[in-house]
Formats: sequence, C-alpha cells, structure tokens
Amino acid sequence: MRKVINSTYATLDGFIDNPHEWSLQYSNEEAQAYAFTMTTAADALLLGRVTYEGMAQAWPQMGGNPYADHVNGITKYVVASQPVDTSAWNPTVVIPGDDVVSRVAALKEQDGADILIWGAGRLTDTLAAAGLLDEYRIWVCPVIKGQGEPLFREDSAMSLDLLGTTTFTTGAVVHTYRPATATS
Repeated sequence: MRKVINSTYATLDGFIDNPHEWSLQYSNEEAQAYAFTMTTAADALLLGRVTYEGMAQAWPQMGGNPYADHVNGITKYVVASQPVDTSAWNPTVVIPGDDVVSRVAALKEQDGADILIWGAGRLTDTLAAAGLLDEYRIWVCPVIKGQGEPLFREDSAMSLDLLGTTTFTTGAVVHTYRPATATS
C-alpha cells in the first residue's frame, strides 16, 4: 500500500505561511538531499486548491534539474470544491472536495510510490481524521515569527508517534511522526 506523507515547513513557534520568506536560508546541500530523496520516492503530489494554484504559477517554469523535472513530471492531484485551472501544470487530476476520502483511499490501494502532500491544512486534517495520512514530516526552522497561519488547527487534534528526527547543520530539523492510529 502506498503511503501518504505530509511535508510542511514551520517556524519554531509553529507558523507555516510564506515559507519562502524565512525557510530558504536553512536550505543547504544536506537538506536539499533529504528533500530530493523524499520527493523522488513519490510518484504523486496531493495538494489543496490554494496550494496548488500558488505552486502552478511557479513550478511549470522550473526545470532542467532532476528535482524540478521530477515534480513537474509526476501526477498532481488537486482537491477542490470549486473550479480550478489545471492547464498550466500537467499532469493534473482534480479530486472533488466532497470525494477526497474515497478517492485518496483508492489512490493508496493502487500500485505506485508514495503520495506527497506539501503544506498542512484542511486536506491534511481530513486525511488524518480518516486514517489515510501515514506521516507528517515537519521541517522546523529556527525562526520565531510571532504570528501567522498556524501549523495545526482545532481539527488537527490527535496523538502522534515520533518515528525519527533529522538535524541539519543549519539548525533546521525534520521531525517525522505518524498518527498514533496509523497501522503502516
């Protein structure tokens, strides 16, 4: 069975918005190698509509390196309750918001590699509550923002098991957790 893995950048005080403003300084060769290994172990990207629309503005213009070429080449599944333009970033498949649990359950059953989610929001909460999220990989950067969009919400409440921690020389760490209810 395929794994659904959430990968999200967060500040030390637990905020996730605008990571391009505070996370890039903590990206070095070792962090990039970790991200490359995690990303190339996936053959699908699962995104909420807002995250997808932001990524679709930038990623199609990136390329010429193995990381970007892999991301651009794998299937992107965008969960949306309203129309979304998928023409700029292919291959993309739209999953209706009211059908996300059954569709992701079916994706997990298909042959293939990991399914990666970038960003944490209602999509991640929905999948975790349904028992479909296998791992959180929280990239904690040593930055205190003081305010912003929180990593977790009320609907995120659950117990987690720590699977491991990876520390980078920049001071950033990746904590890998699985929902305590997960069986994989």
